[in-house]
Amino acid sequence: MKSTERVPARHLRRLKQVRAEVAAEAARIIATEGQHNYRAAKKKAAERIGASERLALPSNIEVKEALRTYQNLYGGVQHQSNLDQLRTVAIEAMRLLEVYNPRLVGSVLDGTADVHSRIALHVFCDSPESMVLHFLENSVPFHQEQRQKRWHDGTYRTIPLIIFELCDTAVELSIFDPIILRQAPPSPIDGKPQQRATLADVECLLAESLTPAAGTGPL
Repeated sequence: MKSTERVPARHLRRLKQVRAEVAAEAARIIATEGQHNYRAAKKKAAERIGASERLALPSNIEVKEALRTYQNLYGGVQHQSNLDQLRTVAIEAMRLLEVYNPRLVGSVLDGTADVHSRIALHVFCDSPESMVLHFLENSVPFHQEQRQKRWHDGTYRTIPLIIFELCDTAVELSIFDPIILRQAPPSPIDGKPQQRATLADVECLLAESLTPAAGTGPL
């Protein structure tokens, strides 16, 4: 009887280990293969490892932490340099769109962006058509997309997107009604209100990154 009671504990330990392996492989896929859909990365990782999708898929939070670990181990100076460049372009885009109260979100803000990442901004206006008109009047090439987003009440909303290039970098604008400035939409990672940053916030982030640490400058 005692031996059978120990089986569930061993099973749980093994399941936890497999989930960690899938999270690590999903993180590697995101970091190196340009796959930014967490669910797709997890399914691909489980398939490679030979793990059951039904039992062994880690949470998005577990994958995010594994991605941070991977980038800390293998990203080094190149990762930080790429991140600084993306934030520099984000600042330029936010200045150009300042009338629309832009907010930086996603991987460029949280520091997990890679060379394949888009700069993701939330912008706010009364109608998507006015944003389209802004780009047409300024002769800026762009294209439109849509994304289904799960909201705080469990319903799904269709979010209009505009994608354009700035300094050879893709910038994705999610267009929201101005009332959404009061509460951020749910994060696709953990469902909590999404972290957002103003232009001033991003300028501070970049300045902190580019400022040499005390004691590391020339003598």
